[in-house]
Amino acid sequence: MNAQTFTSHSTSTGPAFVPGPVLLLGAPGVGKGTQAQILMADFGIPQISTGDLLRSHRARQTELGMLADGLMKQGRLVPDDLVNQMVEKRLADPDAARGYILDGFPRTLPQASWLDGLLASLGPASLPVVAVSITVHYDVLLKRITGRRTCPSCKSIYNVFSHPPKVVGKCDFDGATLEQRSDDTEEVFAERMKTFAAQTAPVVEHYRALGRFAEVDGERAVETVTAEIETALKRLRGMEGR
Repeated sequence: MNAQTFTSHSTSTGPAFVPGPVLLLGAPGVGKGTQAQILMADFGIPQISTGDLLRSHRARQTELGMLADGLMKQGRLVPDDLVNQMVEKRLADPDAARGYILDGFPRTLPQASWLDGLLASLGPASLPVVAVSITVHYDVLLKRITGRRTCPSCKSIYNVFSHPPKVVGKCDFDGATLEQRSDDTEEVFAERMKTFAAQTAPVVEHYRALGRFAEVDGERAVETVTAEIETALKRLRGMEGR
Protein backbone atom coordinates (compact mmCIF):
# COMPACT_ATOMS: atom_id res chain seq x y z
CA MET A 1 0.00 0.00 0.00
CA ASN A 2 1.14 3.58 -0.56
CA ALA A 3 -0.43 7.01 -0.55
CA GLN A 4 -1.20 6.83 -4.26
CA THR A 5 -2.95 3.47 -3.85
CA PHE A 6 -5.33 5.05 -1.41
CA THR A 7 -6.72 7.45 -4.02
CA SER A 8 -8.16 4.63 -6.10
CA HIS A 9 -11.60 4.59 -4.44
CA SER A 10 -13.91 6.62 -6.65
CA THR A 11 -17.36 8.15 -6.50
CA SER A 12 -19.58 9.90 -9.02
CA THR A 13 -17.52 13.05 -8.48
CA GLY A 14 -14.19 11.35 -9.28
CA PRO A 15 -11.31 9.83 -7.31
CA ALA A 16 -11.68 10.03 -3.54
CA PHE A 17 -9.01 9.99 -0.86
CA VAL A 18 -9.00 6.86 1.30
CA PRO A 19 -6.97 7.21 4.52
CA GLY A 20 -5.64 3.73 5.23
CA PRO A 21 -5.68 2.48 8.85
CA VAL A 22 -7.40 5.01 11.14
CA LEU A 23 -7.78 4.96 14.91
CA LEU A 24 -10.68 7.04 16.24
CA LEU A 25 -10.16 8.06 19.87
CA GLY A 26 -12.54 9.75 22.25
CA ALA A 27 -14.26 9.49 25.60
CA PRO A 28 -17.68 7.83 26.01
CA GLY A 29 -20.32 9.98 24.33
CA VAL A 30 -18.13 12.00 21.96
CA GLY A 31 -19.77 10.49 18.87
CA LYS A 32 -17.12 8.01 17.70
CA GLY A 33 -19.75 5.53 16.55
CA THR A 34 -21.59 8.13 14.47
CA GLN A 35 -18.40 9.37 12.86
CA ALA A 36 -17.13 5.84 12.20
CA GLN A 37 -20.33 5.00 10.30
CA ILE A 38 -19.98 8.13 8.14
CA LEU A 39 -16.30 7.50 7.41
CA MET A 40 -17.06 3.90 6.45
CA ALA A 41 -19.63 5.10 3.92
CA ASP A 42 -17.44 7.93 2.61
CA PHE A 43 -14.32 5.83 2.14
CA GLY A 44 -15.75 2.37 1.52
CA ILE A 45 -13.70 0.75 4.29
CA PRO A 46 -14.81 -1.38 7.28
CA GLN A 47 -15.00 -0.56 10.96
CA ILE A 48 -13.09 -3.05 13.10
CA SER A 49 -14.28 -3.32 16.69
CA THR A 50 -12.70 -5.60 19.26
CA GLY A 51 -16.13 -6.05 20.84
CA ASP A 52 -17.52 -7.27 17.52
CA LEU A 53 -14.52 -9.54 17.00
CA LEU A 54 -14.97 -11.16 20.41
CA ARG A 55 -18.69 -11.73 19.80
CA SER A 56 -18.02 -13.16 16.35
CA HIS A 57 -15.31 -15.58 17.47
CA ARG A 58 -17.42 -16.76 20.43
CA ALA A 59 -20.51 -17.22 18.25
CA ARG A 60 -18.55 -19.19 15.64
CA GLN A 61 -16.79 -21.16 18.37
CA THR A 62 -13.37 -20.63 16.84
CA GLU A 63 -10.32 -21.70 18.81
CA LEU A 64 -9.69 -18.10 19.85
CA GLY A 65 -13.37 -17.61 20.62
CA MET A 66 -13.53 -20.65 22.88
CA LEU A 67 -10.44 -19.50 24.78
CA ALA A 68 -11.98 -16.05 25.25
CA ASP A 69 -15.34 -17.54 26.22
CA GLY A 70 -13.77 -19.65 28.93
CA LEU A 71 -11.95 -16.68 30.42
CA MET A 72 -15.01 -14.41 30.31
CA LYS A 73 -17.20 -17.03 31.99
CA GLN A 74 -14.66 -17.08 34.82
CA GLY A 75 -14.98 -13.31 35.10
CA ARG A 76 -11.45 -12.79 33.81
CA LEU A 77 -10.26 -10.24 31.27
CA VAL A 78 -9.33 -11.41 27.80
CA PRO A 79 -5.54 -10.89 27.57
CA ASP A 80 -3.91 -8.65 24.97
CA ASP A 81 -2.30 -11.60 23.20
CA LEU A 82 -5.68 -13.17 22.46
CA VAL A 83 -7.22 -9.90 21.30
CA ASN A 84 -4.14 -9.18 19.17
CA GLN A 85 -4.52 -12.52 17.38
CA MET A 86 -8.16 -11.75 16.59
CA VAL A 87 -7.20 -8.33 15.24
CA GLU A 88 -4.38 -9.77 13.13
CA LYS A 89 -6.74 -12.29 11.53
CA ARG A 90 -9.31 -9.56 10.81
CA LEU A 91 -6.78 -7.23 9.21
CA ALA A 92 -5.88 -10.01 6.78
CA ASP A 93 -9.44 -10.07 5.35
CA PRO A 94 -9.74 -8.66 1.80
CA ASP A 95 -12.12 -5.85 2.76
CA ALA A 96 -9.43 -4.35 5.04
CA ALA A 97 -6.79 -4.17 2.31
CA ARG A 98 -7.54 -0.52 1.47
CA GLY A 99 -7.89 0.66 5.06
CA TYR A 100 -10.18 0.45 8.07
CA ILE A 101 -11.55 2.35 11.06
CA LEU A 102 -10.33 0.94 14.37
CA ASP A 103 -12.80 1.08 17.26
CA GLY A 104 -11.70 0.15 20.77
CA PHE A 105 -8.24 -0.97 19.66
CA PRO A 106 -5.49 -0.17 20.40
CA ARG A 107 -6.82 0.84 23.82
CA THR A 108 -3.50 0.67 25.67
CA LEU A 109 0.13 1.52 24.92
CA PRO A 110 1.23 -2.15 24.64
CA GLN A 111 -1.55 -2.75 22.09
CA ALA A 112 -0.49 0.34 20.11
CA SER A 113 3.13 -0.82 20.06
CA TRP A 114 2.07 -4.31 18.96
CA LEU A 115 -0.07 -2.92 16.13
CA ASP A 116 2.71 -0.63 14.92
CA GLY A 117 5.05 -3.61 14.85
CA LEU A 118 2.56 -5.76 12.95
CA LEU A 119 1.97 -3.15 10.25
CA ALA A 120 5.71 -2.43 9.96
CA SER A 121 6.36 -6.15 9.48
CA LEU A 122 4.16 -6.12 6.37
CA GLY A 123 6.80 -4.05 4.58
CA PRO A 124 7.03 -0.57 3.03
CA ALA A 125 3.77 -1.04 1.11
CA SER A 126 1.79 -0.97 4.39
CA LEU A 127 0.67 2.38 5.78
CA PRO A 128 0.94 2.96 9.55
CA VAL A 129 -2.02 3.88 11.73
CA VAL A 130 -2.98 7.53 12.09
CA ALA A 131 -5.00 8.57 15.13
CA VAL A 132 -7.72 11.23 15.41
CA SER A 133 -9.14 12.16 18.80
CA ILE A 134 -12.63 13.65 19.08
CA THR A 135 -12.69 16.01 22.06
CA VAL A 136 -15.73 17.21 24.02
CA HIS A 137 -15.74 19.02 27.38
CA TYR A 138 -16.55 16.91 30.44
CA ASP A 139 -19.76 18.81 31.34
CA VAL A 140 -21.09 18.46 27.80
CA LEU A 141 -20.39 14.72 27.81
CA LEU A 142 -22.04 14.36 31.20
CA LYS A 143 -25.26 15.88 29.84
CA ARG A 144 -25.11 13.73 26.71
CA ILE A 145 -24.83 10.56 28.79
CA THR A 146 -27.05 11.24 31.79
CA GLY A 147 -29.70 13.00 29.71
CA ARG A 148 -30.09 10.13 27.25
CA ARG A 149 -33.51 8.44 27.10
CA THR A 150 -34.66 5.70 24.72
CA CYS A 151 -38.07 4.49 23.59
CA PRO A 152 -38.30 0.74 24.31
CA SER A 153 -40.72 0.32 21.41
CA CYS A 154 -39.46 2.27 18.38
CA LYS A 155 -35.92 2.84 19.75
CA SER A 156 -36.07 6.61 19.21
CA ILE A 157 -33.40 8.41 21.25
CA TYR A 158 -33.92 11.65 23.16
CA ASN A 159 -31.91 13.84 25.49
CA VAL A 160 -33.65 15.71 28.28
CA PHE A 161 -31.17 18.60 27.91
CA SER A 162 -30.65 18.97 24.15
CA HIS A 163 -33.46 16.99 22.47
CA PRO A 164 -36.33 16.49 24.93
CA PRO A 165 -39.62 14.76 24.01
CA LYS A 166 -42.72 16.93 23.61
CA VAL A 167 -44.23 15.31 26.71
CA VAL A 168 -41.85 14.64 29.59
CA GLY A 169 -40.93 10.96 29.77
CA LYS A 170 -43.01 9.95 26.72
CA CYS A 171 -42.02 9.05 23.18
CA ASP A 172 -43.22 11.53 20.55
CA PHE A 173 -44.15 8.72 18.14
CA ASP A 174 -45.91 6.05 20.17
CA GLY A 175 -46.34 7.50 23.67
CA ALA A 176 -44.27 4.75 25.29
CA THR A 177 -42.53 5.55 28.56
CA LEU A 178 -38.91 6.44 27.86
CA GLU A 179 -36.17 4.49 29.59
CA GLN A 180 -32.74 5.38 30.92
CA ARG A 181 -29.93 2.83 30.75
CA SER A 182 -28.77 1.69 34.16
CA ASP A 183 -25.20 2.77 33.38
CA ASP A 184 -26.17 6.24 32.16
CA THR A 185 -25.58 7.75 35.61
CA GLU A 186 -23.11 10.37 36.77
CA GLU A 187 -21.32 7.88 39.04
CA VAL A 188 -20.80 5.29 36.29
CA PHE A 189 -19.81 7.98 33.81
CA ALA A 190 -17.17 9.37 36.19
CA GLU A 191 -15.59 5.94 36.55
CA ARG A 192 -15.64 5.33 32.80
CA MET A 193 -13.92 8.67 32.25
CA LYS A 194 -11.20 7.81 34.77
CA THR A 195 -10.57 4.50 33.04
CA PHE A 196 -10.55 6.12 29.62
CA ALA A 197 -8.08 8.81 30.70
CA ALA A 198 -5.73 6.30 32.36
CA GLN A 199 -5.68 3.91 29.40
CA THR A 200 -5.86 6.33 26.49
CA ALA A 201 -3.52 9.14 27.54
CA PRO A 202 -0.40 7.03 26.80
CA VAL A 203 -1.85 6.01 23.41
CA VAL A 204 -2.48 9.67 22.52
CA GLU A 205 1.05 10.65 23.49
CA HIS A 206 2.45 7.68 21.55
CA TYR A 207 0.88 8.75 18.26
CA ARG A 208 1.45 12.44 18.95
CA ALA A 209 5.20 11.77 19.38
CA LEU A 210 5.21 9.90 16.07
CA GLY A 211 3.53 12.82 14.28
CA ARG A 212 0.50 10.68 13.48
CA PHE A 213 -2.10 12.35 15.70
CA ALA A 214 -4.75 15.07 15.37
CA GLU A 215 -7.59 16.43 17.52
CA VAL A 216 -10.99 17.66 16.36
CA ASP A 217 -13.71 19.53 18.24
CA GLY A 218 -16.61 17.13 18.76
CA GLU A 219 -19.04 19.75 20.08
CA ARG A 220 -20.01 21.06 16.66
CA ALA A 221 -22.52 19.74 14.13
CA VAL A 222 -21.97 16.15 13.00
CA GLU A 223 -21.18 17.10 9.41
CA THR A 224 -18.69 19.75 10.57
CA VAL A 225 -16.89 17.20 12.74
CA THR A 226 -16.77 14.77 9.81
CA ALA A 227 -15.27 17.41 7.53
CA GLU A 228 -12.61 18.26 10.11
CA ILE A 229 -11.73 14.59 10.61
CA GLU A 230 -11.34 14.04 6.87
CA THR A 231 -9.19 17.18 6.54
CA ALA A 232 -7.01 15.98 9.42
CA LEU A 233 -6.62 12.56 7.78
CA LYS A 234 -5.46 14.12 4.52
CA ARG A 235 -2.98 16.27 6.42
CA LEU A 236 -1.63 13.27 8.35
CA ARG A 237 -1.20 11.34 5.11
CA GLY A 238 0.51 14.27 3.38
CA MET A 239 -2.33 14.66 0.90
CA GLU A 240 -3.86 17.95 2.03
CA GLY A 241 -5.20 19.97 -0.89
CA ARG A 242 -5.47 16.96 -3.21
